[in-house]
Amino acid sequence: MIVKGFSTLALEPWPFPIHELPAHTYLVGGSVRDALMGRRRDYLDLDFVLAEGAVETASTIAGLHHAGFTVLDAERQIARVVFDHATADFALQEGETLAIDLFRRDFTINAIAYDPHNGQLIDPVHGCADLQRGIVRMIARNNLRDDPLRLLRAYRQAAQLEFTLEPSTQEAIRELAPHLTTVAAERVQAELFYLLRSPLGTPWLHQAWQDGLFRDWLPSARANSFDQITQIDQWVLTLQDPLPQFIGELHRPLRATQKPHIDGRTFLNTVKLTPLVSPMPAIAALELSHLKISRHQLQTVLTLLHLAPLLHSQAQLNVRDHYFLFQKAGNTLPALIILALATGCTLPAIQPLIDQYLDPHNPVAHPTPPLTGQDLIQTLNLSPGPLMGQLLTEIQIAKAEGHISIREDALDWAKKWLEQNAF
Repeated sequence: MIVKGFSTLALEPWPFPIHELPAHTYLVGGSVRDALMGRRRDYLDLDFVLAEGAVETASTIAGLHHAGFTVLDAERQIARVVFDHATADFALQEGETLAIDLFRRDFTINAIAYDPHNGQLIDPVHGCADLQRGIVRMIARNNLRDDPLRLLRAYRQAAQLEFTLEPSTQEAIRELAPHLTTVAAERVQAELFYLLRSPLGTPWLHQAWQDGLFRDWLPSARANSFDQITQIDQWVLTLQDPLPQFIGELHRPLRATQKPHIDGRTFLNTVKLTPLVSPMPAIAALELSHLKISRHQLQTVLTLLHLAPLLHSQAQLNVRDHYFLFQKAGNTLPALIILALATGCTLPAIQPLIDQYLDPHNPVAHPTPPLTGQDLIQTLNLSPGPLMGQLLTEIQIAKAEGHISIREDALDWAKKWLEQNAF
């Protein structure tokens, strides 16, 4: 089925001119779907199918524009060209015709092709109609079974597009759910984190769990796990206006060098992962390792699990306790606070920690030493070692408690401490 006259196809400017594409090259998949819906992206993700010469075409375009080039699958002839603000994948069509290729795809809304040379849309499975209805519909049950990750992708796309899942498609997913265990963990966790990125994904994540897709991947997840994730979403929304800097910390990537459009792992979606694993850190570590979660994410979740109980006993914590809490939490502190709020802590009880964190001069949350190790060596003839480290820590705590403020006070305090503790 060829659809003509789609002058409203909202294609973003491509990083290369159309005339560099050979005849019988078609744009397919999510970029066509999003263009038809008028959805715009900061980072373009283009997928092309060609009747022949896919790898050669990708290599030529990469060379013309000094872009990155890699062969993703030599046997299936799939290659990628990476530009500054776009990625373009080139693949040999599956089957003798474009229609056969489109009929092998996952959902009707992703099986629409666009011919850039004449502006025609090719829509043999009536994906345009499902786009207008707002429906995620499978093309064929066997297509889902052939790549079981598509089972989970249905929920992610329903969340992204704010669509509904067609009933027979959802029933097929429930029946095929056990097949998801055959998929590589890295692919499963990528879809999982798509659902954790936005509040729109939370109900669909819950539905996917109810439909059996995470039975083996998240064995500790329970119904109240999703209640906690919903609470996290709500607290982020509640605090966004009064505490924008604090909420902004949650949206930071776990690693400073991380590119959000490539990875997208933030403190926020990592704290939302926490209710889905066992509250016992040792068991949680095994579950997360099974999912092939990164070292940074694993450490963040384990830190949250270790420290969360302390925030529920906030009223009993003194300055020393707060000091060590901030030291142990580090840059996970905003995530820790959001988790505490989502699991029953009240905002008035937790507000002092937020205030301390947001004050860059607060001696508890952001201590600045009145003395250095070199000062202790030169003034007190102290040798480097565990005792010096312990003394520096105690000086920081004494400053936080208001016992000392300037260098001279700190030296006097240090002498007295050494008299009482050195042996």
